[in-house]
Parts: sequence; structure tokens; C-alpha cells
Amino acid sequence: MKIVADKHIPFLEGVFEPYAEVVYIDGRAINHDDIIDADALIIRTRTKCNADLLDGTRVSMIATATIGIDHIDMEYCREHNIEVHNAQGCNAGGVMQYVFSALYGVAARKGIKLDDATFGIVGVGHVGKKVEAMARHLGFKVLLCDPPRAAAEGPEGFCSLEYLLANSQIVTMHVPLDETTRGMADEEFFMQMPQGSIFINAARGEIMDDDALMQAIPKLGAVVIDTWNHEPDVNRTLVDMVDIATPHIAGYSYQGKQNGTASAVQYVARHFGIEALYDYYPEADIPDHDPLQLDLADKNHGERAAVFQYNYPIFTDDFRFRMDPSSFEKLRSEYQYRREIYI
Repeated sequence: MKIVADKHIPFLEGVFEPYAEVVYIDGRAINHDDIIDADALIIRTRTKCNADLLDGTRVSMIATATIGIDHIDMEYCREHNIEVHNAQGCNAGGVMQYVFSALYGVAARKGIKLDDATFGIVGVGHVGKKVEAMARHLGFKVLLCDPPRAAAEGPEGFCSLEYLLANSQIVTMHVPLDETTRGMADEEFFMQMPQGSIFINAARGEIMDDDALMQAIPKLGAVVIDTWNHEPDVNRTLVDMVDIATPHIAGYSYQGKQNGTASAVQYVARHFGIEALYDYYPEADIPDHDPLQLDLADKNHGERAAVFQYNYPIFTDDFRFRMDPSSFEKLRSEYQYRREIYI
């Protein structure tokens, strides 16, 4: 058996070697010739799995160590009996931490009052649920917009996007990228947001219209962007305009990377019957990376900002990215994973 894997997936090297030939390649560089005789791919979002890559190969399994699957042509895979698995929820804790470090960081830096603010969450899946739990723990009023969940579970507890935008001082995006969400943060979207409100996108760059956002920035209180259109060739003008700019690392926690790799390994192991790896999970012997439980409910806004920044100094990531936006991929591949917090 042969496996081709993205060389930047942490904890993976050495795991499958007792059972298969494993070839490690930069994810963006994986091409058709590399996988012509491969049985499985273990990838991240940088490998575009479509007919150009997969036609004529013997690949029967693709495991992506990421939440998103928009880099995989799912229809092609269904038609060609290629099993696909993603790491659902793997980085939810890391993204939640990013959102609140960013929120309290920009609020403290710009003097934005968060008392009595309403927190609008667009997309309430694995990530959105964790963001919701923290927001409620901190005493925010919360609005939720998730049409698929509302359709499946009933409308109670959810609201329309229009209502959320008009009534939230904080709007954070956690939707998957598909045809219903591509470009959803457009001119009309931003027009509905109140003056001085905060916009955070740590979902996918393609859900927002860059021009519409740049036009809206003068009326917004703060803008935080982690995911960008055309990564890694991001809009430099937009980078300069936003309050926090980071290179798609919101989910880059130590636990998130453990979870993503564990999910990929377990799915591949089950597909090929490698029983010894059915319950694989990367070992972590670094105590400083263990998750940290916090109780922030009784702290004031300044204390909360200090705690979030102490555990994740987000402006360091912002500074490093602004110094050289062309280093987008380098910053991601060399990122020092942070430990997660939880409540």
C-alpha cells in the first residue's frame, strides 16, 4: 500500500511506515504523477483534489486533516467511489480562542465598550457552538443564524441573517464554504450592520467580498480577518485596512493539530483495516501545551482582555504577518502551535 501525505501535517511522520510506503510532499506541490500509484491521500486544504489530480490513479481514500472540504471535488469522488473524510470539529477550540483574543484585543486597543453588546454568530456548527458557549459564559446576549440547523431542529433559538446583522454589535463568521455561503458578506450584508460594530472572519475567505468589506470599514468599529480570498496571494490593501490580520492560523492550536491528524489516521486505518491504528492519537508530552481551564465570568473587561492576550498574544501573529504578507505559507508551516483554553 502507498500513501501520499502533505509533509506539513504534524505528528504524522512514522505512523504509517510499519504498514505502508509513505511519501511526504508539500501539499501545494502534490500532482498527478506523484499519486498515480497511491492508494490514499492525507492532505490539508492546500491540495486541490479534482479530476486533474485524481483521474487514472488508484486512490480510494482521501483523508483531510481539516474541517473544510471545499478543496475536494466531492461529486467526482462519489462518482469514482473514492471515500472522503474530514476532521470535523478538530480545531473548534482553537478558533474559539482566536475569536475572543481578537475581540478583547481590538476592544482594548480601540476603546470599544463591550458591555451590553449582542454577539451574532453566523454558522453554529462545531466552531460556532464553542463560540456560543464562551459568549454566554462571558454574559453576552447571543443571536444565532444557521439555516440548515433551523430547518432540521426547528426555528426556536435561531434568527434570520437580516435580524442578526441589524441587532448585533459583534458579528463572527463560522460557516462552511459552499454555493449558499460564497460571497455572502457582500455590500448588502455590511450595510445592515450597525455603525461601530465588529466583524470577524475566521471561516473561509471566499465567504466575503473584499471590495464590499473595504467600502464598509470606515463605518465599522473593528475588523478581524484570518481567512482571505485568493490565499496565499491576499489583498494587501485589505491587510493594511483591517485591525487584526493573520495568515489563516485561527485553528492552529496544539490540540487542534492533534485532533486533525488523529482523525485522518483513524479513517485511513479503518479504510484499509490497520487495526493497530484504529484509536491512534498523537502523544503529547509537553505540559505547557495542555489545555487550560479558565473561569472568566466574574472578571471585568480589562481582566478578560489580559487573560486572553496572556494565553494567546494575537497581536504577535498580526505583526509578523503585516511585516511580510508574502510569507503567508511560511508563517503557517512554521507556526508554533498554541495551547487551547476552555471553560
